[in-house]
Amino acid sequence: MEALEILFTASFWVAAIRIASPLIFATMGELICERAGVLNLGIEGIMTAGAFAGWFTVYSGGDLWTGVAVAALAGAMFGALHATLTVPLGLSQHVVGIGITLLATSLTYFVYRLVLPEVTSPPRIEPFRPFAVPYLSDIPLIGPALFNQTPLTYLAFITVGLVAWVLYRTPLGLAVRAAGENPAAVEAQGMSVTAIRMGAVMVGSALMAVGGAFLTMSAFSSFFFEMVNGRGWVCIALVVFGSWRPGKALLGAILFAAFDAYQIRLQQVAEGIPYQLFLMMPYVLSILALIVMSRRASYPKALMVPYQKGER
Repeated sequence: MEALEILFTASFWVAAIRIASPLIFATMGELICERAGVLNLGIEGIMTAGAFAGWFTVYSGGDLWTGVAVAALAGAMFGALHATLTVPLGLSQHVVGIGITLLATSLTYFVYRLVLPEVTSPPRIEPFRPFAVPYLSDIPLIGPALFNQTPLTYLAFITVGLVAWVLYRTPLGLAVRAAGENPAAVEAQGMSVTAIRMGAVMVGSALMAVGGAFLTMSAFSSFFFEMVNGRGWVCIALVVFGSWRPGKALLGAILFAAFDAYQIRLQQVAEGIPYQLFLMMPYVLSILALIVMSRRASYPKALMVPYQKGER
């Protein structure tokens, strides 16, 4: 009975939303890239670079929002490198993405050791603090979960709405979606497929980096190695789970986060069961959900298909 009661506690849903927040940023970033026709496998490394860039900015004396901006800039720079190699040059998106992950991760660790050579334990910063929305935060169960979070969590949900609005309600969003579906049609309208794809990858990578910055500036308040811990790969799966739609991807991120928060609490009430089984639970359940949803998913037709001007 205790296992079921967990699902109806405010603390459980507060934790689930907090765990979902970095996934939401990174998933929206990956979704923008893939909508434009580019698979960005550099997400894991970009999140790591964003986590370090944001944390180190604050550690060096900058304010928290400056740290977020620097993290986004670092992500956009890695996105520009990824886009340059995959869009105009047409190199393999798989190989380049993995290369970006290795480069961003290794470079981050190198810089960390270079600027903090004698540090044995990660220095801490003053992170974003939860902000309770008046009246709304008093709603039972839902209030603490949705309206008593840090500013970055609110920004994550705003980002989902903004991405959905741009993709489906603006000419820019139509151009991005067309670049991932039928790039020849984009060129026929006098627009540059290369510019649209490169811009989408840079913006998407900036969001991925902000997702990483959430970990150091809202969750752990310090930077340590392996802190991203596979979240980037999860976000790629969430894009497929959401059928490349922001709303569905948001639900997928919350679902995975709920599984993760649930397994942490189950370890406290279930005795005699190896904890490794609980650790694998959110990933197993996510894989099953992905199998079910992906069978009905309609992916962008030009995803991972290089395009050169004048081609038909």
